[in-house]
Amino acid sequence: MGADKKGEQMEIVTVPSYEDMSLRAAEVVCEAMRQNPDLVLILPTGATPVGMYRELVAAHERGQADFSRVRTFNLDEYRGLAPDHPASYAAYMREHLFAKVNLAGQNTHIPHGVGPDPEVECRRYEAAIVEAGHGDLAILGIGQNGHVGFNEPSYSLRSTVHVARLRDETRQVAFDIWSESGDNPFPALADFPNHALTMGMGTILKAERILLLASGASKARALRLAVTGALTPQLPASFLQLHRDVTLLVDSEAARFL
Repeated sequence: MGADKKGEQMEIVTVPSYEDMSLRAAEVVCEAMRQNPDLVLILPTGATPVGMYRELVAAHERGQADFSRVRTFNLDEYRGLAPDHPASYAAYMREHLFAKVNLAGQNTHIPHGVGPDPEVECRRYEAAIVEAGHGDLAILGIGQNGHVGFNEPSYSLRSTVHVARLRDETRQVAFDIWSESGDNPFPALADFPNHALTMGMGTILKAERILLLASGASKARALRLAVTGALTPQLPASFLQLHRDVTLLVDSEAARFL
């Protein structure tokens, strides 16, 4: 299926393809739920985890995945998008997972993208994560520029849930995905959200276990620097080196420089 090896404080699991990565990621989640039916999951969005969610739905339909007692916390949400907006991460999660498995509505948590005071919402969401014990398993992606969640490259990093300004390249990638779908709700890139509410790296690093997914050659350079480079806020993923239990699950294209 793939090759396992130890990197700088990280286990690296390389598989041949995106499909293999998605299946193996779903297997990790299913096994974690079997071991702990009250699992607290931190969940990502974007293109990379779509296949994992598809495999989790299939496992649920086969009776192999029970979400009835699981609690979930999403990494982030766009500032200014209501939960019913088609580009919101609330809509994404309903489409790919929440509406297709037996997750209780009260057990799913996503930052509120709209509201008069986003700083109040950040504090509320951080407190909810702390109350839940910070998460048993955090599933992450990595951006081409090394961002995790919406912790973008910067001269400093915020530790807890905060409002992040999105870099142009991050917005462009998301905008292009919508454009390729043929159903882009944004007339132009200028209309795409430029802020998001996101878990900080400190919050993420308090999860008991971390599983980072990466697929495609466009992630290879950032992945190599995250594993072997110096700790720097210019590459937020590098701070995963500080965690005691991180697994990188990557396809062969993403692993080309490892």
